Amino acid sequence: MTSQISRRPAGAETSLSPRGILALAAGKSAARATRLIGRGGGTAITGMIARKVDPRILDKLVRIPGVPVVAITGSNGKTTTARFTAALLRGEGINVCHNSAGANLIQGVTSLAVSYASLRGNLPDGVLVAEVDEGALPQVAPETLPRALLVTDLFRDQLDRFGEIYAVADAIESVALTLPEHAALIVNADDPMVATLAEKRDGLRVTFGMALKRSTDHITRAADTIRCPRCRADLKYKYVYLSHMGDYSCPACGFARPKLDVAVTSLEVVGLDLTRCEIKTPTGTIVLEIPQSGVHIAYDAAGAIAILVGLGIPLEHVAESMATVGPAFGRLEKIDADGKTIILAFAKNPTSYNTTLRALATEDEPHQLLIAASNTLVDGEDFGWLWDVDFESMAPKVDRVVVSGTRADELANRLHYAGVPAGKLKVVVDRQVALNEAFTLLPPGSRLVVLSGYTPLIELRNEMRKRGWTGRYWAV
Repeated sequence: MTSQISRRPAGAETSLSPRGILALAAGKSAARATRLIGRGGGTAITGMIARKVDPRILDKLVRIPGVPVVAITGSNGKTTTARFTAALLRGEGINVCHNSAGANLIQGVTSLAVSYASLRGNLPDGVLVAEVDEGALPQVAPETLPRALLVTDLFRDQLDRFGEIYAVADAIESVALTLPEHAALIVNADDPMVATLAEKRDGLRVTFGMALKRSTDHITRAADTIRCPRCRADLKYKYVYLSHMGDYSCPACGFARPKLDVAVTSLEVVGLDLTRCEIKTPTGTIVLEIPQSGVHIAYDAAGAIAILVGLGIPLEHVAESMATVGPAFGRLEKIDADGKTIILAFAKNPTSYNTTLRALATEDEPHQLLIAASNTLVDGEDFGWLWDVDFESMAPKVDRVVVSGTRADELANRLHYAGVPAGKLKVVVDRQVALNEAFTLLPPGSRLVVLSGYTPLIELRNEMRKRGWTGRYWAV
């Protein structure tokens, strides 16, 4: 293991108190009980119970002994970037503890540490890779003191929970400014607001983004940050790669996209199964074939590579490692359902919807869709952003669509105005009944694409598990 990710000297470690040991035992027991009764994977309750017993348990397991932590935050791409990062680290011979199920609030990150720790409070040598919810980062960071912090992007997401993206950016910046000088801050330079985070911080900064000589998207009403973060004038784009992310400059004050340390120099998205790209790094160019689809996948891959650059880890087995990472739960995940194919696509904001719709547009077959949205605490209550989703581009190819969830009527109204004929649209609020309706009438040889927010996606996938089509979502 390289010195950049070595732990502090053994003398800096502290033994757990009886209370800490009790917290570990209680958290681990809660996880086992939850799995035994089939109520979940213990990805959140483990940390919740442990923190009830000892509110400082995460701090004691991670920060105090100096466990190296990679934290990945932002609006989109956290789960996939974290999976790529874990695979790359393992490919270079480094042990990894990772919250692969995506439980990314404070209790989820605590669960990660508690699950891997021994009852004496020792985590395995290696790196803890933590996907961290952007709203939870100010609470998680002081207790983990990340050795590397990556910010993927910033988009409007759950306005009722986060407020506007400027508030989220300020919160992330406040964390970045407190990082130790030896820690690496990794930023997506193609996102204007992310590119300027903690610019005056002393310490290592690594940028990543696209260096294609063509646009792969265009500015639409879903674009969020198209004004200069310094003077608020409208930015001018040379190339647009994804929503508001691209090669930009400000004609008013001269602000421009920073120089890229890690850059995607070529890109080919092949259907829903493959992304080919070349990524230029400080030590050479890497050619990748990734068994996932989309422009966003290239961003996530570049971000993961930038993390290794920030940690000073050689990039010797990147291509081999990346080729092994299939889709995470709900990220264009394919399920074989009694000889028919179901594709699960997690969609929570305009960009995640539009990215999936763009991937679907690369294939010519008519769409059989199940779209679900619910206004739970986890999913957010504000769905005004549905009008920023480019459903219009999808409408001509829709053969049949079932809409479901607690906001099914709102979805149906949006699809009506997008041009989906009433005869091809059916509202079925109950998720189990909606799955029956969509799947039973699926023509032979065709596939069902499920576009859904988090809660209904869990409900639908659990129903698929009961039918023997798939396993537990936290095991993907």
